[in-house]
Amino acid sequence: MRTSVVGGSGSGKTTLSRRLSAQLGVSHIELDALHHGPNWDEAPAELLQQRVRDALAQAPNGGVVDGNYPGKTGRLGLDEADFVVWLAPPFRTVLRRAVGRTFWRSLTRRELWNGNRETFRNAFSKYSIPLWVIQTHRQMRPTWAERLAGDNVVHLRSAREVERWLESVQDLAAQPFEIDVPAAEYAHDRRTGLGFDEAAQ
Repeated sequence: MRTSVVGGSGSGKTTLSRRLSAQLGVSHIELDALHHGPNWDEAPAELLQQRVRDALAQAPNGGVVDGNYPGKTGRLGLDEADFVVWLAPPFRTVLRRAVGRTFWRSLTRRELWNGNRETFRNAFSKYSIPLWVIQTHRQMRPTWAERLAGDNVVHLRSAREVERWLESVQDLAAQPFEIDVPAAEYAHDRRTGLGFDEAAQ
């Protein structure tokens, strides 16, 4: 089974992707690691697409594609997915996560990919992730709704919904299921009967 996890910065893509890939026993394909070379060098579109294709080919039993670079990869990763998980927490949640993550990474100097590390200098520059969240969050919902129209989509909007959904897919590897999604807005698992279009509580 192949899954694509998409959403804005701070939406929880990597955390969910790691948990889901471990739960299903499949590969975790992190697009950030394929995109950023040493010294934050960004792969051009053709190279990134080839890296994604190679990663997918090396995961014949399925995988979880974590991230989105539509300007460079188009629908690569989405078209190959059996379903797409779209994470869309509220602005206050993603901003809090982005600020906390940037501060912690800068403080600990933890390596992310290929020797790259976040710094406090970058946190207050045009490359700031919190600034990116502020600038782009409002456009994320209509952009992804249009981009995912016609796909099998699980739309999760809170940590509570994520936890409930993960609980519902614990036995996915043994029991494949169908996801019915009207207009890329509402996700319904026919096997469990669980839906995920509730407001966060």
